[in-house]
Amino acid sequence: MSKKIRLLYMEGVSPLRSQTVYHAVAYAMKEDTPNTIIMVSPNAPYVCIGYHQDMQKEVDMEYVQANGLTVLRREVGGGAVFLDNGQLFTQWIFHKSDLPSSLEERFKFYIDPLIATYQALGINANHRPINDVHVNGKKIGGTGAAQMGIAEVVVGSLMYTFDKKTMSKVLKVPSEKMRDKIFESLEAYMTTMTEELGASPDRTMVKDLYMKKVSEALGAEVYEGEWTADEEAMAQEIDARFMSDEWLYQKGRLQQQGVKIHQDVHVVEAAFKSQGGLIRIIARLREGRIDDVAISGDFTLLPSFALGALEQSIRGLSATPETLKSKIEEAYYRLSIQSPGVSPADFTTAIMNAVNPPQPA
Repeated sequence: MSKKIRLLYMEGVSPLRSQTVYHAVAYAMKEDTPNTIIMVSPNAPYVCIGYHQDMQKEVDMEYVQANGLTVLRREVGGGAVFLDNGQLFTQWIFHKSDLPSSLEERFKFYIDPLIATYQALGINANHRPINDVHVNGKKIGGTGAAQMGIAEVVVGSLMYTFDKKTMSKVLKVPSEKMRDKIFESLEAYMTTMTEELGASPDRTMVKDLYMKKVSEALGAEVYEGEWTADEEAMAQEIDARFMSDEWLYQKGRLQQQGVKIHQDVHVVEAAFKSQGGLIRIIARLREGRIDDVAISGDFTLLPSFALGALEQSIRGLSATPETLKSKIEEAYYRLSIQSPGVSPADFTTAIMNAVNPPQPA
């Protein structure tokens, strides 16, 4: 790529504008519009939901309203996320012909300069396909993509800090135990520049370094530019649309099963009514295995230590019915477990309901 790339550097804009700015550049794009990279951060915290999500099913509106947080819907997929000025969003709005045609290659094309920037700062970042950036097994950023008008859009961020506690509070979850597990999992599997370096790097230095890495990776000159009157007019139109109830409260959208911590890690919850009582499962899944699990309910299980032993016995197992049932049956035999009306098969079903939620008929 030999064309020049325009940079729009916009630190500290409103939450609304931090999302509508890249939509506006995309929808205003013409054949002669330069490929554009926007680096933007919000001046206040907010919640952003994916294009396909149902806000009232994904977001704890009571918490959000009590804490004066704005909720915005973007035209890019993915899940609900809490955002603030601890992230510097890096938004690419390019002509289709200047990006790889396959989505996997497109994400790599976008992620490579992010990784080069982190590595130059002394952070051991790598690409975790399809679209995550990891540091020693922890996520330091994900990405999303969309098509808007004639433009192809890829978005992500440079992570200075991330408020994991608030992130766990803005999501609508079935129980406080689930919320605790989400926070614990974010602590275990997410990281930031500040955590990795022990201090937050200078933002101007990071911006300049990222632009240098983009220029090197794409073989193109990057220049700081301004956006056009057409783009500003488009942004005002999109501002109005994004603030409308029709846009925000769209129904029939996709509800995410569980909470994605990163590409390999999800926290899930489910319940199963057995003859002997309700079994509730909260599990953390990692690469198809049960990384952690908590079992509760109103069933009877003896001896008293057996529940903890049961949880311990299935951690690390492949999340398949056969493997689980076999291991649970073994624990029942080894510990002489008694559970009236609740069998190893019931526990297996409860766990598998969390792993692979039954689809409504």
